[in-house]
Amino acid sequence: MSSHDSNSAVRLFATQDLPKVAFGQGSYITDVDGKRYIDGSSGPATYCIGHGNGEVNDAIKAQLDQIAHGYRYMFTSDSLEDLQAIIARNAGGGLTHSVLVSGGSEAVESCLKIALQYQTAIGQKSRRRFIARNRSWHGNTLGALSISGFAQRRAPYVGALIEASFMSAANIYRPPADIPVEQIGDYCANELDKEICKLGAETVCAFVFEPVVGAAGGAVPAPPGYSKKMREVCDKHGVLMIADEVMCGVGRTGDWRSLSFDDVVPDVMSIAKGLGGGYMPLGASVCQQHIADTLFEKDGVILTGHTFAGHTAACAAGVAVQKIIEREGLVEKVKRDGEWMLGELHSMLGQHPYIGDIRGRGFFIGVEFVKDRESKEPFDPELSVFTKIGREGFANGLITYPVGGNVDGNRGDITIIAPPYNATRAELTEILDKFDITVKAVFSEVNKS
Repeated sequence: MSSHDSNSAVRLFATQDLPKVAFGQGSYITDVDGKRYIDGSSGPATYCIGHGNGEVNDAIKAQLDQIAHGYRYMFTSDSLEDLQAIIARNAGGGLTHSVLVSGGSEAVESCLKIALQYQTAIGQKSRRRFIARNRSWHGNTLGALSISGFAQRRAPYVGALIEASFMSAANIYRPPADIPVEQIGDYCANELDKEICKLGAETVCAFVFEPVVGAAGGAVPAPPGYSKKMREVCDKHGVLMIADEVMCGVGRTGDWRSLSFDDVVPDVMSIAKGLGGGYMPLGASVCQQHIADTLFEKDGVILTGHTFAGHTAACAAGVAVQKIIEREGLVEKVKRDGEWMLGELHSMLGQHPYIGDIRGRGFFIGVEFVKDRESKEPFDPELSVFTKIGREGFANGLITYPVGGNVDGNRGDITIIAPPYNATRAELTEILDKFDITVKAVFSEVNKS
């Protein structure tokens, strides 16, 4: 990976130049040279309760002492069943059945397969087409890549991907066709309706979207009313709605299920990062109970899953992480402290000449850098501003999640701030102070060039 590739995300160093990690504790990581970093992005928005949690480690060890992995298609287990019950309780809205997998891409892939299997089971086998959005990211499997509107990550695989349709991104700061913000929902719903009619509703399986866009957009919440209008169009045509909450779900945005903010329930949902907090590889595909019941009645099984589906020790880690989140009221804390962080960022940097937008929800905040605030013109991608922010942050002992190409797939510079849910106010202040110093240092150099 080139360290100067402006069309990538989180490529701060060439692989051989990466610092070597030694250990982590709470909100901090230390490398083998003794340099200490505060984890302002929970890595890739994953380490929701920080590092080195003894309670989670003990739960994993206890499970390993019994059995590491009881193969899901031969055995169930207490940890698997407990985690499924936790997911059903917290997801709500009839999303009571889950397939436990090894991560986000696999969770999205399984959601696609569940949707296809369901359409087949109800006699709609012609429904094979997926509709997604531009400036979206759903994962690295070929199926997930096929529905990702992230051109630079798709580029090496074009020709081998399944065909999909892509609708406009729903972004208040950069609205489609420059329409007024209050009209985004109607515009996008009409666009979706027209695409379904053009393709033929009998060919469309599902619409897939991120309630708060992560890596491809930079913490972009859906505009007010958008999700409900898209839900109405899906229902009108018998198209399933798949919510990809791998990055924004499980408490990251201040509610356990991010789409709850919009008072909308999807048919199928993917979750991952915050589920196991990075202690073990873990994700889940969650669906409405009536969908699961239909599949069991028709086929006897949900036809997705791999060797490590429902991995016993991974599920034990997930149970421990979720118990801590619930016991310590961390989802409510994320909502409260997220509002505080947004306010602090606006106070610190809201008038910075090269910051166009500060947005997000909960502990999922995006800062978009622009060459001109008035026109919203992005920087020349050759400057790779997002990479400079990431590198300078590292030098200052701050980890953030830099993203490039959010505007049109090539231009655009964003940094995502996504701390651990249990980060203290003092730690949050340290993150913001170091980010402030980082931004000012980078643009001091940019102005000289």
